Amino acid sequence: MKTIIFSFVLLFSLVTISHSLPLTTQSKWVIDELNGERVKFKCVNWPSHLQPMLVEGLDKKPIGFIVNQVAFFGFNCVRLTWATNMFTRYSNKTVVQTFRDLSLTNAIKGLEINNPQFLPLTVVDAFSLVIGVIQSYGVMVILDNHVSEPMWCCSNNDGNGFFGDKYFDPDEWLEGLSIVGKRYRNTPMVVAMSLRNELRGPRQNANDWYQWVRRGASTIHKVNPNVLVLISGLNYDLDFSPLKSEPLGLDRALPNKIVYETHRYSFTEGQRWLRQPLNQMCSNVIRDINNRATFLTTGSDPAPLFISEFGVNLMGTRQSDNVFLPCYMAFLAEMDLDWAVWALQGSYYLRQGVQNMDEQYGLLNNDWEGLRNPDFNAKLFLLRQTLQVPQWRSSNYTFLFHPMTGRCIRSDYKDQLFADECLWLNGWSHSGDGTPVQLASTPLCITVAGDGLPVKLTTNCNAKQSTWQSVKNSRFQISNKDENGVDLCLDFDPKYSSRIVSKKCICVDDNDSRCLANPQSQWFQFVSTNNRFV
Repeated sequence: MKTIIFSFVLLFSLVTISHSLPLTTQSKWVIDELNGERVKFKCVNWPSHLQPMLVEGLDKKPIGFIVNQVAFFGFNCVRLTWATNMFTRYSNKTVVQTFRDLSLTNAIKGLEINNPQFLPLTVVDAFSLVIGVIQSYGVMVILDNHVSEPMWCCSNNDGNGFFGDKYFDPDEWLEGLSIVGKRYRNTPMVVAMSLRNELRGPRQNANDWYQWVRRGASTIHKVNPNVLVLISGLNYDLDFSPLKSEPLGLDRALPNKIVYETHRYSFTEGQRWLRQPLNQMCSNVIRDINNRATFLTTGSDPAPLFISEFGVNLMGTRQSDNVFLPCYMAFLAEMDLDWAVWALQGSYYLRQGVQNMDEQYGLLNNDWEGLRNPDFNAKLFLLRQTLQVPQWRSSNYTFLFHPMTGRCIRSDYKDQLFADECLWLNGWSHSGDGTPVQLASTPLCITVAGDGLPVKLTTNCNAKQSTWQSVKNSRFQISNKDENGVDLCLDFDPKYSSRIVSKKCICVDDNDSRCLANPQSQWFQFVSTNNRFV
């Protein structure tokens, strides 16, 4: 029954993603200019920038089948990648010529079966056909200039990293932006264009960044004033620190069209996710993101920030990804930012010399038949909701989110609490340390029963076992003391059929500064929404 309801909600969302186009910005929001309503990007990346210069997977399934899955799984846009030289040097090459040159015999056979209409097209006409199919499903398109020379991305020395690198001729890059901007000027569902993916490498510097970002943004806006312009930062799209002292100054040239984009993966921090306490690690990472990127959404001149890439190994075998994801889920829920998960593809025609390479970060499995990890897609449900809207300035509803599972905490309005899909939300209030966690609009609050036992609801909200406080050095753990004075934290234990229990707090003692045990089952986050339709 829950699966049926979940599917219905996703289907219902498909009829609500249609917006008046073009889009614009207002403060930190992307909005529908006609009605002022927020438009939240909930996207998936679909690469077309590698050597074959064709969106991945057309050898496995018909394009309509693939795009239908994108829409059905709840995404309202595709971040579609492209390479500059596709349009400036290789625009007359056909798909079949390109695949033959790369000796992709098996991929050609797959295309002949599933999408033969693409083979005689030029690579740029094939790109346009893909966009046409995507928009026919009511899904928006964000065009991402990923590289100049078609290849796998990204490294410091791949020649595609920064203006003036081996393959990154800035003038040719501007030409490519102009060509693409003009080509899709009258394509309504193409709502945004990025300047460049993940600027990086030893040549990067702030002076050149300002110069070429300003020229690139102006080039796009001149030929296509309808699209939003996405601006990436330095150091693999992580760092906008220079803007703290010198703004880009594009507000007059591109009024209400600038959106900034940033990325994050577990490997951004290397192996530190496995070598440092997770409470400390998560706090440090969120602090770093706020310091180098999220500050753009605050202050006297806020702007939208789009997480245009994040993702994890969906095989569950990369432990650093497994512990990174709950932290990042909590961050995205709290900030309610626009996002795009990497990535859709279950395989590649050709990546780094390997044909039919499996993509373990891909939502779809290798045969493109279905989801590689359905639990991951289910975890995205809350992130797909628009929690903050510009029409109402103050948050008026707070709920409890469990980022490790992507679930929300609900009550049966008797005495039980459990973690469930975030289809319907219970409101909770907590006024700070030493106060109860109360079920909204009721006299009921959460009370401790004992170590390892399910917590309950009680009307005795003044009792010691009913008052909660934040745990020192933890963003997400809240604790109470049992009758013996032992600190007990809220905990999710699937052994209790999704019941919420209380257990001895993990890694919270003063001598636990090097504790490497995983406390994420005890991570609970108060998330606010001011959207009356959530």
